[in-house]
Amino acid sequence: MDPNENPDALLDDVGAAFSRLRRRTNQALTDHGMTKRDLTRNLIINVVDEADGEMTVGAVADQLNVDPSVASRMVTDCIDSGYLQRAASAADGRRTVLRLAPAGVELRDRFSRLQRETFEQITSAWTDADRLEFARLLTRYADDSGRHA
Repeated sequence: MDPNENPDALLDDVGAAFSRLRRRTNQALTDHGMTKRDLTRNLIINVVDEADGEMTVGAVADQLNVDPSVASRMVTDCIDSGYLQRAASAADGRRTVLRLAPAGVELRDRFSRLQRETFEQITSAWTDADRLEFARLLTRYADDSGRHA
């Protein structure tokens, strides 16, 4: 940290930085042909993919902090588009759980490639050490945020 920087001001700027990051990253993805609907689908696919255990529509709603009816519509769109599949729960056959379909894996991987390309473009003037350190810290932040949700 630059000794002339105000630590409180720097920390206060984090929220606005996250907002800019989300807007600009989403714009970069739409510039590569992804639609707003694809962005939502990718969000759902990642929630299902990252689940520790079985994922239900209700759990998707909890993860996204949305009403269950909203999550249901989002999940139904992903199913209708071939990205998700419904399956019987291994723990309780009466429950329905969500699984990635092959097309969902392809969409997740396409987003991952585009997100990496965008990250590399944005950080192209950075040193390799800075880029890797930021990636490590950002991943750590995202992992740790799950413990405080």
